[in-house]
Amino acid sequence: MGMNDVVSAERPHIAFFGLRNAGKSSVVNAVTGQKLSVVSAVKGTTTDPVQKAMELLPAGPVVVIDTPGIDDTGALGEERVQRARRVLDRTDIAILVVDSGAGMQNADRELLDTFRARKIAHLVVFNKCDLLSTLPAAGKEALYVSAIDGTNIGQLKERIAALACRDAPEKQLVADLLSPGDLVVLVVPIDDAAPKERLILPQQQTIRDILDAGAISVVTGVEELPHTLSSLRQKPRLVITDSQAFSVVSRAVPPDIQLTSFSILFARYKGSLRRAVQAAAVLSRLREGDSVLISEGCTHHRQCGDIGTIKLPNWIRQYAGCEPRFVFTSGREFPDDLTPYSLVLHCGGCMLSEREMHSRGHYAAMHSVPMTNYGIAIAQMHGILARSLEPFPDFLRELTQAQL
Repeated sequence: MGMNDVVSAERPHIAFFGLRNAGKSSVVNAVTGQKLSVVSAVKGTTTDPVQKAMELLPAGPVVVIDTPGIDDTGALGEERVQRARRVLDRTDIAILVVDSGAGMQNADRELLDTFRARKIAHLVVFNKCDLLSTLPAAGKEALYVSAIDGTNIGQLKERIAALACRDAPEKQLVADLLSPGDLVVLVVPIDDAAPKERLILPQQQTIRDILDAGAISVVTGVEELPHTLSSLRQKPRLVITDSQAFSVVSRAVPPDIQLTSFSILFARYKGSLRRAVQAAAVLSRLREGDSVLISEGCTHHRQCGDIGTIKLPNWIRQYAGCEPRFVFTSGREFPDDLTPYSLVLHCGGCMLSEREMHSRGHYAAMHSVPMTNYGIAIAQMHGILARSLEPFPDFLRELTQAQL
């Protein structure tokens, strides 16, 4: 996989923050070598976060985000500031740009405190150093630069690369569960919601991870699964299915073959599987009128029979024996305040970074609202949750202990 093939969710997200007169967008353009943001002498030229996936040497594939000034004024300005702060939910590396002539302001200090509280790797960049007669000592978390004449821009790129490489352990989607030569069967429904002539991102990434493990992948449809299994000379190590087909696939796969879903694999990959397993029990305790938030990380076109807006609500009604109130969000739309909800159901998050998934989980925990995911919820409602966790003994053990 080349650098340009790395999906945005897997790239470090580098966001630039600062006051409106700090020259933030000029620094962004100098670092990227592109006119990523419009630059003007007028304060507040950047009105919304600007985001672009790109290759930033020497860091490699990254997502760069330029944000509105954090001191914008008026009702519209306050909304822009709020959008800038929401960027923190998906920020892996924060760059605070300060006018070196004016120095740190209260808003800068507050933002710096927020970086530290949220454990976001960060760097303070004092811009416009070309206007200073001498450069003060910067410190390990700061650097003096000039977007105008390029002073220390190269060093800034090096510092960003160092932060991007720090504490970035190699993670695997499914490869750590496999041995070379293992056979994995992927069950991919082909229906109205399936994209024409291609596989969706979770399926592509899972196939690639299987190949990286030296294992063998076989892709089949739901209706073709029984014939596929009977045709194989080698017993599959694992069957991975789209969550919406869990029930049908579970009946077709013999009990001595492990079974899980793409959604569950991604929940583990993003670090939210434990929380999702613990929250699944809430599904049986829902009552008439309880509010359930169903959230997807992507913004695909809703189809007839859509899993998020049609199938999941129907399964929940049948399982809980009541009529909850359903609220739907997609893409970056996700409420800060989750107190109105009894439960949050989230997709696997393949289009969201690990930081953003953790942020959403943090909002749920902060408001004491259980948050589970599609695959876990569907497995729970179809009575196959324990089976779907067999590939993950630690999580299965926790589930078993909780049920005792």
